[in-house]
Amino acid sequence: MTAGYFYSILEGSLLSIQVALGALVVAVVLGLAGAAAKLSTHQPLVWLGTIYSTIIRGIPDLVLMLLIFYGGQIGLNVMLESMGYMDYVEINPFAAGLMTIGFIYGAYMTETFRGAIMAIPTGQAEAGLAYGMGQTRVFFTIVLPQMVRLALPGFTNNWLVLIKATALVSILGLPDMTYLAKQAGAAARGQTPNAPLLFMAFAAVIYLVFTTVSLVALRQLEKRYTMGVKRGDF
Repeated sequence: MTAGYFYSILEGSLLSIQVALGALVVAVVLGLAGAAAKLSTHQPLVWLGTIYSTIIRGIPDLVLMLLIFYGGQIGLNVMLESMGYMDYVEINPFAAGLMTIGFIYGAYMTETFRGAIMAIPTGQAEAGLAYGMGQTRVFFTIVLPQMVRLALPGFTNNWLVLIKATALVSILGLPDMTYLAKQAGAAARGQTPNAPLLFMAFAAVIYLVFTTVSLVALRQLEKRYTMGVKRGDF
């Protein structure tokens, strides 16, 4: 019977990694947009990017998760009701968790990408423009490769924290491995007093495996991008 609980938690880990990967895509898109806004010459965009990265990084993830899920659901239904739609609409917990985590870590990615772009000498982009290259080509051939190299350490740290943050979706009722570990511990506690500790420890080990594999893979990617680059060049 205990083996069935372990298998259930393993299945929940697949959902956790799906949330993490989906949130990463959202975070990278928002991070690039936020970095572009903060580096823009248009002051309203600078203000918008600054407000986003400052406020979101200053509010606890758990509070934001609850605000966006419950507050967003209430706000959506109020808006629909004002438009004459009287049926109650529930936000999908998977989509809510994925988008919320992506929205939160997009603020961190904003600062990671902004710092990486600012570390690239402006003369390189100016030289590309002087040779007749367009802005888009300059970005993809000169700025982006160097930005990736410079951003990888911060990106790695953000990704590792993001993976662990997926445990927060359990409060939305999403059956991820944290939620299933808690349920398994409660169900088996009558037979095994230390069941909650056992199943939570199992979930912790799975998270550790995810973060360790990610760290090794991203370190290899970092070595590839820094090949031939002296440490003093960073």
